[in-house]
Amino acid sequence: MNEVLLRSLTPSVLGILVRRGADFAAAEDAVQDALVEAVRVWPADRPRDPKGWLVTVAWRKFLDATRADTARRRREDLVDEEPAPGPAPALDDTLQLYFLCAHPSLTSSSAVALTLRAVGGLTTRQIAQAYLVPEATMAQRISRAKRTVSGIRFDQPGDVATVLRVLYLVFNEGYSGDVDLAAEAIRLTRQLAAAIDHPEVAGLLALMLLHHARRAARTAPDGSLVPLAEQDRGRWDTGSIAEGVAILQAALARDRLGEFQAQAAIAALHADAPTAEETDWVQIVEWYDELARLTDNPIVRLNRAVAVGEADGPRAGLAALAALDESLPRHTAVAAYLHERDGDLTTAARLYAEAAQKAPNLAERDHLTRQAARLNARGMRR
Repeated sequence: MNEVLLRSLTPSVLGILVRRGADFAAAEDAVQDALVEAVRVWPADRPRDPKGWLVTVAWRKFLDATRADTARRRREDLVDEEPAPGPAPALDDTLQLYFLCAHPSLTSSSAVALTLRAVGGLTTRQIAQAYLVPEATMAQRISRAKRTVSGIRFDQPGDVATVLRVLYLVFNEGYSGDVDLAAEAIRLTRQLAAAIDHPEVAGLLALMLLHHARRAARTAPDGSLVPLAEQDRGRWDTGSIAEGVAILQAALARDRLGEFQAQAAIAALHADAPTAEETDWVQIVEWYDELARLTDNPIVRLNRAVAVGEADGPRAGLAALAALDESLPRHTAVAAYLHERDGDLTTAARLYAEAAQKAPNLAERDHLTRQAARLNARGMRR
């Protein structure tokens, strides 16, 4: 419970320190130090006002670091401004922090990485997986971003596109079940949609709602993954689906197509199908073509290969897959699925086993292992 509380309070505490004059990098370090102190102290003596406690400790950590930095002696006059312990103001600075982290002095990828680490609460490993790069590479990228913004006053918010990218990655991490951040990402995207009239903001909100509507059906009672085609559609949240579709239709009517609107259109086609067999795969392939044109993303082309396999047959899907780099995440799993659809169970079982070894999380690994075992058992019964 303490860990969940600490994660939820981190953005507000960070925002308070930044507003009081701390540069972002120093404030982030101070908040992290305060969180470590909270993990040590709270189990034995949890404060009545957790947020006020964190603000006080983080501010003291910041001041201690400032005094120790001879190059920043000018900040020592902030000692007299140390706030007295007590209730902290009930402000939600999270969305503002997302914009501030998207600072013009940073590249888009660096801004996203920094925000995910400092505000989104994701680990360096999780961010590296999202970007398909080694963890060491991402750690260096985040360190460079911190050095770039060190000493910069965060009064120039970045662009909407970078903030949307961050929110999408936070949602995906939460949706995967590794860290429960999906609902928070939806909340912030709702705030952004209420503040900014932008079709891609609406597209992202629609996409999140449509994906989140299926969350209850994505796992079995034992925690194992349930593929989309096997999900109990009666457990899907029809209210969220209806809201997502309505938001998407209004965004598409403005004729300013972007990648989040295209992804939401694909999700809407899945949600609209009464059964897996009635899914309009031909339209889905067309939307993937639009999405590939907009992004030139290899993961989009990987997903398109699956859709082609459903629309035009598994051999057409395998032909589309052959044009892609085999090192792509989940490439082996897609190959296994298409070979199974094509009736080559021996190859499919081998590929499922290989894919399980490369799986990014335990739930996916167990699912792929079961798929391999299922096909191997069928082969033995022949």
